Amino acid sequence: MSQTETGAPPPSINPLQKFWLREIGIEKTWLPAAPPKARDAARGSNAEPAQALQPRAAPSTATPGGDAPRPAPARPDAPAAASPAPESAAPRPLARPAPPAVPPAAPARTEPVVPAQDFEALRGQVIQCTACGLCSGRRHAVFGMGARPARWMVVGEAPGEQEDRQGLPFVGRSGQLLDAMLASVGLSREKDVFIANVIKCRPPGNRNPRPEEVAACSPYLMRQIELLKPERILVLGRFAAQTLLGTDATIGNLRGRGHVFKTDDGRSIPMVVSYHPAYLLRSPAEKARAWQDLRLAAALA
Repeated sequence: MSQTETGAPPPSINPLQKFWLREIGIEKTWLPAAPPKARDAARGSNAEPAQALQPRAAPSTATPGGDAPRPAPARPDAPAAASPAPESAAPRPLARPAPPAVPPAAPARTEPVVPAQDFEALRGQVIQCTACGLCSGRRHAVFGMGARPARWMVVGEAPGEQEDRQGLPFVGRSGQLLDAMLASVGLSREKDVFIANVIKCRPPGNRNPRPEEVAACSPYLMRQIELLKPERILVLGRFAAQTLLGTDATIGNLRGRGHVFKTDDGRSIPMVVSYHPAYLLRSPAEKARAWQDLRLAAALA
């Protein structure tokens, strides 16, 4: 039997109670609404506390007509939840290092293609050679000139300005002095001697040949010697002597005696070292020693 049937007055419910009943999903339709005066009195006395005590509820995820889930009480010993890292502390992707700068490729150089089977093929290799930087400043590659076959072979160091202009070895004053020296022992470059240089292109400013230039060019000279098969070799100048003998001795220690040059095919060729004609033009007193070297070369068997 309801309270209305028994005649007992209905229990009064203040706004705070109504709020909590509504929050837990209980809505008693049998509870009569409070009279207007009592409601206004209740608002005056209880509305403000109810506003103050009302918690800030998170958005409800309860389904319509169901009970709203209550948060589980926190355990005292439960570890505190890690706070999310601020956006600024988020790991940033590592920037890829810039690829190293690739230096421009050096221009391809044509290495000596020796041994050639004949003199004309070897001459063509020398004319087209770009095995060292001297090729960029030359006018002519100086292959050599003279008799073939040759009784003597004269080997100098490198072309000078006149040789570079004409493409011929030992021209100008040095060439005239060499012709006179050869004539003193009964020889000529046209009939008896072939003349060549270790370096086939002129070094800038007539400077001394560099080791890498000698290494790039000397295979041509070695092949010239093998093809000519001279009876003897007269070497003029320090760089030519050091290249053919494989030594760093001075010209003063190498001249005045006989040497032997070994070819790749096993031949042994007598060799004499003497001063370069350009040096003799600057030092006329040394011509007497150069004459001794010529006589020594002529006497070698």
